[in-house]
Amino acid sequence: MQPLIDHARSFPRTGAAHGEEFARLAVGQSPQALFITCSDSRVVPALITGARPGELFELRTAGNIVPPYDRGPTSEAATIEYAVEVLGVQDIVVCGHSHCGAVGALVRGDDLTAVPAVRDWLAHAADQPSGEAPRDPAVAEAVQHHVLAQLLRLLSYPCVSSRVESGKLRVHAWYYEVHTGNVFAHQGETDSFVAL
Repeated sequence: MQPLIDHARSFPRTGAAHGEEFARLAVGQSPQALFITCSDSRVVPALITGARPGELFELRTAGNIVPPYDRGPTSEAATIEYAVEVLGVQDIVVCGHSHCGAVGALVRGDDLTAVPAVRDWLAHAADQPSGEAPRDPAVAEAVQHHVLAQLLRLLSYPCVSSRVESGKLRVHAWYYEVHTGNVFAHQGETDSFVAL
């Protein structure tokens, strides 16, 4: 923890070089995209995309799960609605990743009784990921299937579906390889994930 504390202490001095940028951020935000991804510490949206502060609105959930819209108010639904209706993002990316513990647990059928909140959250997965040997640590095929299921769930949100239908919003399914840094995007024409 100490290196993180030390960096936080020195940030005002090192951040001073970006004074104008920070001053603009104080006025407000207008991110280009909502980036929905896993809470996994190895997945860093700004690092992957090169986004500067204010360019991405992030939603991080265990397993990049988008919960059902009709489950009542959730922080995830509020974040999505705010990004679309208030901030007016023009793109939403749902990004899964290799070596995902949440999807791996679903594929393997892990016993999650010791972590009931995790177990109950993973029950929100729109579809049971499958498609490969449970011993594959990357669970690539299962994660890609899972990302598409979450994208379909996202499209059930009224604010998202209406904006997509009107052409004001685009949605994207991405898969990030932790071990290579490669990013793949789903192509509807071929129903496959191809390198960006």
